[in-house]
Amino acid sequence: MCGIVGYIGREQAAPILLAGLKKLEYRGYDSAGIAVLREGRFVRVRREGSVRDLHAAPKGHIGIGHTRWATHGAPTARNAHPHIYGRFAIVHNGIIENFAALKAECLARGERFSSETDSEVIAHLLAYYDEGDLLRALQKTCARLTGAYAIAALTSNREEIALARKASPLIVARTEHGTFCASDLYAIGEAADFAALRDGEFALLRADEAIFYDARGVRIAKQTARYCPETGDPMMGKFRHFMRKEISEIPAAIAKTAQKFDEMVQNKRFCEVLCQTEYIDIIACGTAYHSGLAAKYVIEQCAGVRCNVTVASEYRYAPPVAGKGTLAVAVSQSGETADTIAAARLARARGVPLLSVTNVAESTLCGCSDFVFKTEAGREIGVAATKSFCAQLIAHDLFALLLAQCKGRPAKPLGDLAGMAEKTLAASEAVARWAPYFLDARAAFFLGRGIDSVVAREGSLKLKEISYLPSEGYPAGELKHGTLALIERGTPVVVILTSRRLAAKTMDAVHEVAARGGRVFLVTPFSDLGEEACARLLIPEAEELFSPVLSVIPLQLLAYHVALAKGADPDRPRNLAKSVTVE
Repeated sequence: MCGIVGYIGREQAAPILLAGLKKLEYRGYDSAGIAVLREGRFVRVRREGSVRDLHAAPKGHIGIGHTRWATHGAPTARNAHPHIYGRFAIVHNGIIENFAALKAECLARGERFSSETDSEVIAHLLAYYDEGDLLRALQKTCARLTGAYAIAALTSNREEIALARKASPLIVARTEHGTFCASDLYAIGEAADFAALRDGEFALLRADEAIFYDARGVRIAKQTARYCPETGDPMMGKFRHFMRKEISEIPAAIAKTAQKFDEMVQNKRFCEVLCQTEYIDIIACGTAYHSGLAAKYVIEQCAGVRCNVTVASEYRYAPPVAGKGTLAVAVSQSGETADTIAAARLARARGVPLLSVTNVAESTLCGCSDFVFKTEAGREIGVAATKSFCAQLIAHDLFALLLAQCKGRPAKPLGDLAGMAEKTLAASEAVARWAPYFLDARAAFFLGRGIDSVVAREGSLKLKEISYLPSEGYPAGELKHGTLALIERGTPVVVILTSRRLAAKTMDAVHEVAARGGRVFLVTPFSDLGEEACARLLIPEAEELFSPVLSVIPLQLLAYHVALAKGADPDRPRNLAKSVTVE
């Protein structure tokens, strides 16, 4: 949701904080701010909107910064972080569920609030528990909080930063120039030794050290790893937007993720679990949920194992029956999706082994899993998932093939999906010509049968989230069960058809749409279909179960071009953030 960064060291803090916040804007870009401590007082700069609007650079060697995705309170400068009360300044990522009761206590003491946020109450509690020890005040404050948080706090009378973490990511890094904290390693602009705080842990940062504490306040040692930004920092290069660049990287993501199969096969403990697996529960949200729906088709058809796919926020409150032989699979690009983590922990608490599929090895989800399949999509900056979705699809395909092998069933070859993706990318440039047909539409629809219906859902989601055009994705057979009433002259309908065996039935939906004046846009490998279509895009023919990794590419590009035509920023869709770290 929000992104936080902190620095204490020999360098000027403000430029470091601003550089870090620019790299964290994928987590939220409603407002931004920094606070720097100089000669016993805070100098704070806050703005509504982007980090690039923060022009001032106060002097000082210690500070904290924040880029916001609004939950409580409008996205205004008044509600932007850092929040200051008395001798304390804080930034917060997460949500304080009991803030109303805590705020009422503060108001009863005669304290005044300057924002509408839930976060400001943290600064008030720090002041209330102040006995001259910043870390102790933060520990007492966190004992009163219900919800999720990553907190960085300053006090005006000491040069140190206190940290706390519960259900929101927080990294500590040491470099030759000082000590950092951030929501994501990407915010650290130089080589560093880093460690991730776990739930309930605290840390105290000074210019030359980072000290860690467990939930009881006992000092602990943390194992560190090395981070080298020169190997992991993406640049936009020749592309206008990260989303377009990341779509171009899909073939590489497919190829690199496909190389993980041998690693899976060599994990004997994992294979033993698969041999005993009779049911699979997939848990995910949004685009990851759609990848899970595709996985259900592949797993059941390839391995003959029953598979249930549940939206993570629903799994926690209405979990399916988990009998003996159940394996839970949690899917999250960032590994920090709050609903997915909560559901995954519930599955493990019920004694179900957990496999996580994620793109971030040091994530919270990995830390609570029995097994991890790390996809190799590389860093994805665009809020709308593109290459990470395709990497998840390949991960699921490989998992299904290994499961089939463990069950003694013949495996289907993946084929050269990376090569076919390259050809699909080249062909999909043509969808830019489809965009004008979507500009004046009141709504758009995506249809498909079988596994194509999953691609229809994902294509619809992409269009909605970055172009703001109302859209729905349906199984093609459901069209006449209500949705057909919404088709009028000129309504754009995208049809995905990759299965020859389902072609005749899918084309029935095309005929129904065309008969009512709708405009059909067909994505298919079959050149003999689609006379009634307004436009047709031919893609390479792959094994039906593995086709989504190809057929989704033109839909991602369609959403991108429609967004551009409507004047929207495809990298920063309104009201959304890349990593949803609150429930």
